[in-house]
Amino acid sequence: MRKFLTGTALAALIAGPAAATGLKIEVAGEANGTVTVDLFEDVAPKHVARITALAADGKYDGVVFHRVIDGFMAQTGDVEHGRMGSDMRRAGTGGSDMADLPAEFSDLLFEKGVLGMARAQNPDSANSQFFIMFDEAPFLNGDYTVVGKVTDGQDVVDAIKRGTGPNGAVIGAPDVMQTVSVTD
Repeated sequence: MRKFLTGTALAALIAGPAAATGLKIEVAGEANGTVTVDLFEDVAPKHVARITALAADGKYDGVVFHRVIDGFMAQTGDVEHGRMGSDMRRAGTGGSDMADLPAEFSDLLFEKGVLGMARAQNPDSANSQFFIMFDEAPFLNGDYTVVGKVTDGQDVVDAIKRGTGPNGAVIGAPDVMQTVSVTD
């Protein structure tokens, strides 16, 4: 006997992952404005819990976009070494004082506006850093944790100051997340 989805179940499947929690990111620099992100608690609950805990504690406030590659992504979230006024040569090498997270891979695609968790070579090494996609990147699919998606302010993301070289390191004054707050 076949079962068919109807009503709420069908609507949820069409709408995609549930997003009960989000982020409001105030960006300043070459890009100025607000970015709103829906977080996918049902897809990556441990990663969403980590990001919201750090945001609620103000740990992301004043953290720069240290690695920005045109046509790819803008990376931020180094709460240890990524603050304005610190030694920017170390930005991107730190995390939080919490343990690294186990991967929560899914079948969601890395496309424009997706927020993913940055990690080292080890799939279970994500901590505090995340990135927002400028475009699709199929080579990340299934190998990095998707945490959410921009719902408003992609134009602000697209205006973030680009880095140079193959690593996308931002030289001079990088754009910064002035404040990051958790939304319902």
